Amino acid sequence: MASFDSAKVAEIHRQLHAHLPSESALRVKALESLLVEKGMVKSENLDAWVEAYSDEVGPKRGAHVVAKAWCDPDFRARLLSDAASAIDELGYLGNATAHLKAVENTDQVHNLVVCTLCSCYPFSLLGIAPNWYKTAAYRSRAVRDPRGVLAEFGVALNEDVAVHVWDSTAELRYLVVPQQPAGTEDLSEAELAKLVTRNAMIGTERDLSARPKGGV
Repeated sequence: MASFDSAKVAEIHRQLHAHLPSESALRVKALESLLVEKGMVKSENLDAWVEAYSDEVGPKRGAHVVAKAWCDPDFRARLLSDAASAIDELGYLGNATAHLKAVENTDQVHNLVVCTLCSCYPFSLLGIAPNWYKTAAYRSRAVRDPRGVLAEFGVALNEDVAVHVWDSTAELRYLVVPQQPAGTEDLSEAELAKLVTRNAMIGTERDLSARPKGGV
């Protein structure tokens, strides 16, 4: 008679389920299949939209904006005074960025963006919002304990650095302009853009590497 190892069976069960899509992913796939079946959308159009916002639009557009602000003091001033007009110069203005405010990190200030009511986000600059940005835990704790949240992202701030939390809404969204890394003054705008991360433009990353990562 074959032996039964419950621990081994449980481990096999865990490994099998670890490769299954999440429940939300399965629901999205079911909805997509239904819409395609009814002829309301085309599968290739959905794939193109996801690819555009994941890889082409954001956060590469936001990184371009930040890099230009680092290289061009006049553009930086325009960005901080009227962000919507400044990004319109680059052809990036859209429904999600028509009311945009840029806030700048300094040695004395760190900025953190959250949307406490839902998950408003400048997706035309930063691409699809990360899952953690939409969670109730982040949306509530970023306001109550911003330093604790930042510490969980690996951002350790001295006590003399003030934390400013900006609450996005459907009418007003925010872009954090991180500090330019030291030793990058001779890099081109394109090279600088490779240093900029999505999290830095939300405020959950502060110290960017001086070495280009090859992408955002």
